[in-house]
Amino acid sequence: MGIFEELQERGLIAQVTDDKEIRELINNGGARFYIGFDPTADSLHVGHFMALCLMKRLQMAGNRPVVLIGGGTGYIGDPSGRSDMRSMMTPEIIQHNCNCFKKQMERFITFGDDAAIMVNNADWLLKLNYIELLREVGACFTVNNMLRAECYKQRMEKGLSFLEFNYMIMQAYDFYYLHQHYGCNMQFGGDDQWSNMLAGTELIRKKTGDDAYSMTITLLLNSEGKKMGKTAKGAVWLDPNKTSPFEFYQYWRNVDDADVMKCIKMLTFLPMEQIKEMEHWADNRINEKKEVLAYELTQLVHGTEEADKAKAAAYALFNGGGDSENMPTTELSPEDLPEGVINIAALVVKCGLCESKGEAKRLILQGGISVNDQTVSDLGKMYSADELKEGLKIRKGKKVFHKAVLK
Repeated sequence: MGIFEELQERGLIAQVTDDKEIRELINNGGARFYIGFDPTADSLHVGHFMALCLMKRLQMAGNRPVVLIGGGTGYIGDPSGRSDMRSMMTPEIIQHNCNCFKKQMERFITFGDDAAIMVNNADWLLKLNYIELLREVGACFTVNNMLRAECYKQRMEKGLSFLEFNYMIMQAYDFYYLHQHYGCNMQFGGDDQWSNMLAGTELIRKKTGDDAYSMTITLLLNSEGKKMGKTAKGAVWLDPNKTSPFEFYQYWRNVDDADVMKCIKMLTFLPMEQIKEMEHWADNRINEKKEVLAYELTQLVHGTEEADKAKAAAYALFNGGGDSENMPTTELSPEDLPEGVINIAALVVKCGLCESKGEAKRLILQGGISVNDQTVSDLGKMYSADELKEGLKIRKGKKVFHKAVLK
């Protein structure tokens, strides 16, 4: 089985421009491909995970990745999947985020002269002359075709800025530039990038007469059709300082039953023979499947030692009910206790277990919160500074544990 067929079997391929040509290229290690990452934060998150795993799979099959960091396009912001305009970032923040991305990617991709390379589109986009760009590239685009793109249609009612309207042109120019200077013949990306990617292949054809190809990856959606990788505290980050290895492990340990095998196929590097065998496990082994998923992904992102710690901590909590040094912890300051105490609902929100006090109150009244193994149902329950100095173990439902301590 070639890598193309494996990607198909794992359910990773969404759309391709040229099935036969792409199959031949990547199966024979002939793809010089790129995937772009806009530096909108100082860490990659689960939404990037699919792309990182794809790059790793393709590199293992002999293809050469070009990691494109969007230091230039980050000045504009991609409107795809957005209902509003992204906030503008300073050059210093963009560069800082780019540096953080590279450090994290090195866990997945091998960089070097004969391996993967990393480039930053700020190196060419920020040097472009506007009039020259209009003459060289603008003539290759029609407004009618651009407005038919899904990424623009969803923004038309609320208002699409001219700044964002240029994003497709910038991404297409990236592909054209990488084709000219680095020999890139393929672009990979999320399925929501299809219109932008087609614009790049078409620009290369018009400007050079060469063939170039694009393939989109299936978006990581749960059984309800919603993007995976979000919690009450926000995104699930790959940076251990933003999402601890234990929290990362627990996120995957707690995925819905209907999503487990799909995640194992799409995200882990377990052989397909082993995965097919797991598909025939009895229904009562669903938790075992979740533990396999959580361990494999935590090991991939954070290493074996952290994965072992997270697994041991989870076992201690769910089987012994005890505390663990690896439990996610929120440190409160005296300012969080203005009168020397904090209300249970405020504490739950402070720990990121609920997004609002209203949600926390409803959960408390339903018996969904316990503190130090005691269910809390009194909305007026207060906790003192002395209690918090010793540390409080908070449990949300049956699966989510958290520790609160006063600094």
